[in-house]
Amino acid sequence: MKSVNPSEKLNVREILSDLEHYVPRRRGWTWRKQRPYLKMDEYIYEEVSEPLKNSVPLPAAHYFDNIDPQPDVVITSEIASGRFEDDIRRMRMAAWHGADHIMVIRTLGQSHIDGLMEGTPEGIGGIPITRKQLRATRKALDMIEDEVGRPINFHSYVSGVAGPEIAVLFAEEGVNGAHQDPQYNVLYRGINPVRSFVDAAVAKHIMAWAEMLQIDGAHNANASARISWKVMPELLVQHAINSLYSVKSGMKKENIALSTVPPTAAPTPTMRINLPYAIAVRELFKGYRFRAQMNTRYIESDLIDATRMHMIDTFISRLTSADLQSTITPDEGRNVPWHINSIRGIETAKHALIALDGIKDYVKIDREKVNEKVRELKMRAILMLEEIIKVGGYFEAVEQGFFVDNGYYPERMGDGIKRKKDGEIAAGTVVPRDEDYMAPVCQHFGYNNLPQGLEKPCDLIGGCTLCDHSKIKYVDELDENDNVEIRLKNVEDMKTKDLLKPEVEWANDGTVQLDMTFAEKEEIAEAAAIETAKRMGLTDINVIHKTILHPAEGTYIEIKAKVPFAIEKKKLKLPERVKPLSDDEIVQFFKEHPITVVAGTVGNDEHSVGLREILDIKHGGIEKYGISYIYLGTSVPVEKLIDAAIEANADAIFASMIVTHNDVHIHNMKKLNELAIEKGVRDKFIIVAGGTQITNDLAKSAGVDAGFGRGTQGADVASFLVRTLKKRGS
Repeated sequence: MKSVNPSEKLNVREILSDLEHYVPRRRGWTWRKQRPYLKMDEYIYEEVSEPLKNSVPLPAAHYFDNIDPQPDVVITSEIASGRFEDDIRRMRMAAWHGADHIMVIRTLGQSHIDGLMEGTPEGIGGIPITRKQLRATRKALDMIEDEVGRPINFHSYVSGVAGPEIAVLFAEEGVNGAHQDPQYNVLYRGINPVRSFVDAAVAKHIMAWAEMLQIDGAHNANASARISWKVMPELLVQHAINSLYSVKSGMKKENIALSTVPPTAAPTPTMRINLPYAIAVRELFKGYRFRAQMNTRYIESDLIDATRMHMIDTFISRLTSADLQSTITPDEGRNVPWHINSIRGIETAKHALIALDGIKDYVKIDREKVNEKVRELKMRAILMLEEIIKVGGYFEAVEQGFFVDNGYYPERMGDGIKRKKDGEIAAGTVVPRDEDYMAPVCQHFGYNNLPQGLEKPCDLIGGCTLCDHSKIKYVDELDENDNVEIRLKNVEDMKTKDLLKPEVEWANDGTVQLDMTFAEKEEIAEAAAIETAKRMGLTDINVIHKTILHPAEGTYIEIKAKVPFAIEKKKLKLPERVKPLSDDEIVQFFKEHPITVVAGTVGNDEHSVGLREILDIKHGGIEKYGISYIYLGTSVPVEKLIDAAIEANADAIFASMIVTHNDVHIHNMKKLNELAIEKGVRDKFIIVAGGTQITNDLAKSAGVDAGFGRGTQGADVASFLVRTLKKRGS
């Protein structure tokens, strides 16, 4: 398989080619390779894994030699565009940022599909449940994991009436993990309880053979309950039922993950409620894996609030434990699966996990304070299990509405979900097998009347699809109007014409996001925002988020809309990028032409990190080229910078300017130029300004010789000095 070039886009056509002959390179779940006490730069990490070959580090990494430590836990990215060819591009972005568990989750329409379809269900939105989608995605992930240097786990859902068929499909196609919980089918999909549990036994048996990681669906109880923290005892019960049922179906404990979700969120006293629950679930289910997920019940459309919630939940993961850390995003509240939100979610998890590295060495849970609550939760769960047994079992308990009742067990509100054990979808479809029933396939669950002496059941037919991948019948596309070929053609038309549109979800979807604030109450601000977008020429305008700053003083609005045009790439004016000189060339020049630089952060600006990175040898600054510098510190008056340069007989002045309120950076650049002219020394000095909001054009227009902005390195500035001094004949 051809490797992917990190500097080039994924070629979807190449991924789709010869797909009928693609065989997954492995089956089963892969955990990260742990690297405790790993040293990166000057820092030692206790809870980390192998670094990536290629990655995008956290935003602040450029202050720390671009190190990118990877947490010890697997990080999840949940993607739901409904178009697998666009999903795989986002998967690549996610992998570069540190995700190695890629979950393709349902969009709304697919949640209502009861059976398996061999075809392409994008018309109603959905997870990849066709062989073509699965193969294309797994093939792409194989290429991406080679690129980043770490195995990537692909995940989907085994649910609905077609659960066993989907499990077989996943096992055949190298899917590494899946949600499988018969209670989810019963409570939230309305499937007959008997059918759901029979199907689950078959599906779990297949998943066990494939060494897939199973995640349960207990968290849906607090996601759907009106008062989510009150279902904590029930969550423990649901975990218990699915975990033991999975073991009885043939799964290893270490391949079973509990979807542990903190039951509540601020403004409730979150830690006081969530931490005891987190301890209880981990103590009750020793030997199992834990997938920590934030509570989707309380996610609104506010990106920042979701991030705050995620940080608190990840803190609980570090205080207790997690094997996987989920990254739910505001997509749940916005109903818009943005590329950027996937990445922000991953970065939130990575930031929190790395920042809290080794936290348990410094912070200990006071078990005397928490033990009583932990014990209470366990006892409530045990009492609920005892009552389920007393009333006749799980099916009878479901009929009586035991589950998702908003009473704190044993309290009952009488508003639980009720399902009939002899009713609902697919009722009456489970029948006893005849005595001569025989299925000549491997990993078959249940009674199977096979001839004696067989090494493998499928020897009777010369191999089954689990043993012989070539026996799988590949189905390409069944829908003439809704398939990847048609969608790719539209994208390729844009590419052929060298056209480009912004996107948030699908290739060239033309969607943009705007934010604006009006000093008005909510209703007026919303109407004004929509009208503003209309006058900007945007179409398909929707308000996706509002924050009331004050009932009368102001409202913040976020809008998504579409642009009614495309950009011609060949007409774009690209910013000039000057390639730095080689280190050897720079060193040789300054060996022959030594210079001195006077540097400081001017005005009332106390920022120093960016300038020190340009100066200091440790960060690859100009010092390593043999350039001498005098650092004056921060909040340096412009006059002092000029006078110090005169006194030191310097050749250049570096002025850092991070603070930009009221255009103070422009004012200070102009003042530097004017004061140097006034003192008669302007021609003596090369004056360079730098800062996050400074561009070369802006700096030159203010009278200084050059400006360097975000991302500048010492080599860039040193190269500029060499070229300028050569022009001046030094």
